[in-house]
Amino acid sequence: MNAPTSSPPCCGREDPGAVAQGMEREQAQELSRLRRQLLVAAVLTTLVILSSLAPMLGGPQLPLLPSWFSSPWTQLLLSTPVLFWCGRDFFRAAIAAFRQHSADMNTLVAAGTGIAWLSSLFTTLFPEVLRAEGLPADVYFETAAVILTLVLLGRLLEARARGQTAEAIRRLIQLQPPTARVLRHGQPIEIPVSLVVVGDEVQVRPGEKIPLDGEVLHGSSWVEESMLSGEPTPVAKARGDTVIGASINRSGSFSFRVNRIGADTVLAQIVALVRQAQSSRTQVQRLADQVVGWFVPVVIAVAIAAFVGWFWISGNAVLALLFLVSVLVIACPCALGLATPTSIMVASGKGAENGLIFRSAEALETAGKLRTVVIDKTGTLTRGQPQVSDFERLPGAALPAPTLLALAAALESRSEHPLAEAIVSYCRQALGQGLAQALPQAEAPELERFEAVAGRGVQAVVGGQEVRIGTPRWLPELGIATASLAPLLERLEAAACSVAVLVVNGRLEACFGVADPLKPSSAAAVAALQRLGLELVMLSGDARRTAEVVAAQVGIQRVIAEVRPADKAAVVRRLQGQGEGPVAMVGDGINDAPALAQADVGIAMGSGTDVAIAASDITLISGNLAGVPAAIELSRATMANIRQNLVFAFAYNLAGIPIAAGLLFPFTGWLLSPMLAGAAMAFSSVSVLSNALRLRRFRPAPLPMAAA
Repeated sequence: MNAPTSSPPCCGREDPGAVAQGMEREQAQELSRLRRQLLVAAVLTTLVILSSLAPMLGGPQLPLLPSWFSSPWTQLLLSTPVLFWCGRDFFRAAIAAFRQHSADMNTLVAAGTGIAWLSSLFTTLFPEVLRAEGLPADVYFETAAVILTLVLLGRLLEARARGQTAEAIRRLIQLQPPTARVLRHGQPIEIPVSLVVVGDEVQVRPGEKIPLDGEVLHGSSWVEESMLSGEPTPVAKARGDTVIGASINRSGSFSFRVNRIGADTVLAQIVALVRQAQSSRTQVQRLADQVVGWFVPVVIAVAIAAFVGWFWISGNAVLALLFLVSVLVIACPCALGLATPTSIMVASGKGAENGLIFRSAEALETAGKLRTVVIDKTGTLTRGQPQVSDFERLPGAALPAPTLLALAAALESRSEHPLAEAIVSYCRQALGQGLAQALPQAEAPELERFEAVAGRGVQAVVGGQEVRIGTPRWLPELGIATASLAPLLERLEAAACSVAVLVVNGRLEACFGVADPLKPSSAAAVAALQRLGLELVMLSGDARRTAEVVAAQVGIQRVIAEVRPADKAAVVRRLQGQGEGPVAMVGDGINDAPALAQADVGIAMGSGTDVAIAASDITLISGNLAGVPAAIELSRATMANIRQNLVFAFAYNLAGIPIAAGLLFPFTGWLLSPMLAGAAMAFSSVSVLSNALRLRRFRPAPLPMAAA
C-alpha cells in the first residue's frame, strides 16, 4: 500500500504564521517611520523656535547666531519639511475626513498648522502689504512646527501601545510541535507536521506534545488539555477517545489516527478566534476627537464670520483675512497634542508600579467604563494548583494513619497525575521525617505490578500489600461496596473537591479530598469590584456544582459553567450583544485567549500563559485578582485627568478666540499677536503637564473585607 501523499493547503485559508509575520512587519515599519518623522520634526522645530525668539520678544539677536538665522525665510525653510514631510499624514487624513463630510483631530491640526504656514508664507513674501495697512507683519512658522511635533509625539506613543495581535498568534502557533512520529509501512518515521495527512497513524511518547487532532487507536494515557479546557487535571485517554493537537501526553504511550490537519485543528480554530476577535473589536473613539468633532466646525464658522463681518465693516480684505487667520491659529492648541498621551504615559508608569501593564490607550480608557466583568475560575480565582484539603480514615480501617499516608505516597509517586502530585506532597509533609519509620521501604519502595488504569486510578503491590488509589466510581468495578462513602463524598463534592479513595487488600482505608484552593485575595477583590458597581460573572469549564461552590465562596452570584474555549468567547460576545457592555474578561489560560481578545478589555494574570498575556489588553504582573479593581480605578482617574487636560488645552485658546475675531479691535485696536498666541500655548502646555503629573499620587483603594 502506498503511503498517503500530503495534501495542498485549503484554498482560501491563510497561513496564520505568515499573517502574524506580516502584521509584525507592518507594526515595525510604522514605528520606524514615526520615529524618523518625530526625530526630524524635533530637530527642525527646535531650530525654528531659536530663530523666532528674537523677533517674538523684540529683543537683540541671540549670541553666537548670525542675523540671517532670525529671518522669516530661515523659519520658512526649517518649518516646511516639518509640515509637509513629517506631518503629511495629518493632511491626508484631514482631506479624507473632509470628503466624508466629517471633522476630527486631524482636521484641527491640518487646518491650524496649514493656515498658520500659509499666512506666514504670505507675510514673508509680501510684508509691505500688511505694513501699508498699518498691520504687524508677524509670522507663525514656529506655532505650526510645535503643534505638528507634539501631535507626532502623541501618535508615536499610541502606536507603541497598540495590541499585540501578531505576537499572540505567533505564540499560539509555537505550541504545536514541529514534527510528528508517523507510521509509514509499519515503521515510525519523523516528519514535519506540515507533511502529515488525514488518516496517518502517529505515535506519542510520555512527555511529548500531541502534534495534531485525532482518535486514539492503541494504548492509553493521561493527557493534559489545559490549553483547551483551562483545567489542570489531565484527562484519561484510551481507544476511541479524541486527542487535541498541542496538548501534552503526561504518561503512557499511545498511537492515534489523524482526523484534522491545518486550519481544521482545534489549535488553528483558536488562532482564528483570536484573530477574528481582535480584528473585529471596535476602537473606542478618542475623547479628544469627540470634542474636536464639534469644536472644528464652530471655529471654522467663527473664522468665516470674522472675515465676512470685518470685510463688510471695513472693506479691507487684508484686515479681514488677518482676523480669519488669527482665529484659526489661536484655535489650534498645541497642548491638545499632550492632553491625552501625557496622562496615559504617567498612568502607564503608575500602573507598572502597581503591577498593571496596559497594552494600549484604548484599554486604559475603556477599563473605567466597564459594566460587566467575566472571571475565569481556575488560575484566576483559584491557585490553579491542586492541594489535599481533606484526609480521613474510613470506618473499619485497619491500618494507622501514618502507614496509610506512607502507602499512598509510595504508590502515587509513580504516577504523573497532578492529583497524585498533590497527594504525595501532602503525605510527605504530614509524615516529615517519620515517613521511613511508618514504612521502611517508603523512601525507595519496591513496587510490583504497578498499573495506571485510565480514568480510574493506580494500583500496585507495595510492601507485600495490594494498594489502590482511585475515583469512587472505580470501586464497584472492583467489587467493593461504596454505600458507606455516600455522606463523605457528598460533603467533599459540596466543597468542590475531587475524591481519591485508598484501598488496601480490598478494604476501604482512607479518603483524600483534593481541591484547587482560592487565592487569598479573591474574595476581597470580588467585593472591591462589586463596590465599584460592576456585574460579575464566573466562567468555568468545571461541572456546575463545583463552579457554584467556588462562586459562593467568593461572593459571585452569576455562574456559567461547563464552558469550552470557543464558547467562552461566545459568552462574552453574547453579554456584549445583550447590552451588558463594555465587558471585561479576566483569565490566565491559553483557552482564555479568544475570550480575552473578544472582550472590550481582556485582563490576563501575569502568572498565566504567554499567549493569554499577549492576547490581553491589561496584564496583572503579580497574578493577584486585586489588580482588576486597581486597574479600573486607575482608568477612571486617568480619564478624569484627561478631561481636565482638555479643558486646560482649550481654555486659553477659547478665551483668545474673541480677541482673534476682533471683538476688542473697535475699542482698543488690539490684534492677536504672536506673543499672545505663544503665551496661550505655553500656559496651556504647562497646565496640561502639571495636571497630568498629579496622577503620580494615585493609590489604589484598600481592598474591603469580603462579605462572609
